[in-house]
Amino acid sequence: MIFETHAHYDDDRFKDDRDETIKRVHEKGVAPIINVGASIGSTMTTIELAKKYDFIYAAVGVHPSDVADLNEETFAWLREQTAWERTVAVGEIGLDYYWDKEPKVQENQRYWFKRQLELAAEASLPVIIHSRDAAQDTMEIMTEAAKKDIRGVIHCYSYSPEMALEYVKLGYYIGVGGVVTFKNAKKLVQTVSELPLDRILLETDCPYMAPEPHRGTRNDSSNIPYVISKIAEIKGTTPDEVERKTRANAFELFTRVSD
Repeated sequence: MIFETHAHYDDDRFKDDRDETIKRVHEKGVAPIINVGASIGSTMTTIELAKKYDFIYAAVGVHPSDVADLNEETFAWLREQTAWERTVAVGEIGLDYYWDKEPKVQENQRYWFKRQLELAAEASLPVIIHSRDAAQDTMEIMTEAAKKDIRGVIHCYSYSPEMALEYVKLGYYIGVGGVVTFKNAKKLVQTVSELPLDRILLETDCPYMAPEPHRGTRNDSSNIPYVISKIAEIKGTTPDEVERKTRANAFELFTRVSD
C-alpha cells in the first residue's frame, strides 16, 4: 500500500466524482491518505472527508496566500481541531512570496506562519510546509522550529539540493511528487539523488502537479506509481523498496495515523 501524504480531495475539481475517485485510488492500493487544509473553509471540508473515510486523515491549517482567513477567533477554532484524534498534522502552512510581494503582506504571512508553528508545538503535531520564492525566510523560521522539536515535511520541494540536505540535518522530511518526472526537473532530480531515501515522502498535491505521462491533467493518488518509479530509477533501487521505505517514513512522522 502507498502512503499518500498530501492530497486535496475536497477541491472543487473533484466535485463531480469525488467519492468515485477516492474509492478508485483506494482500490488501487493507496492508503492512508492525508487530506490537507489550505484555508479555514478547506480545513472544514478536509475534516468532513476524514470523518467519512476511515483511511483519510486530516491536516488542519491555513496556506500563506489565505492568511486573511485568520484572526483570533478563527485561530482558536483551528486550535480546537488539532485535538481531534484524526487530525495528524498542522498544514499546509508556510510562506509564498511568488504571489504576494508587498512587504506588509509578507510580514503578515510570517506572523501567522509562526503562530501556526506554535500551534503544532502545543498539539505535538508535525507540520506540512509550503514555501515558494521564500527560501531564506522559510529556512530561518524552520531552523528555529527545529530547536523546539517541531517535526515536519517540506512539501513540493523546489529549492537546491544543498538546502534540502540542510533541512534533513534539522530532522525534516522532503515531499516529492509528480514534478520529479518532468523533463525540466533537473534540480529536483539532483536533490532526490543526494537525499537519503529515509527522508523522502510521497505526495501528489492532487488535483495539481500530475506526473508524466499525465502532466496537465487532473491529478489523483493513482498516479503515485509514476513518482515511485522515477525515484527508484534515480536512487538505483526497486519501486518496491521506494514504496516500502517511504511508507515507513510517513508512519514515523505522522504518528497519529493508524497502520
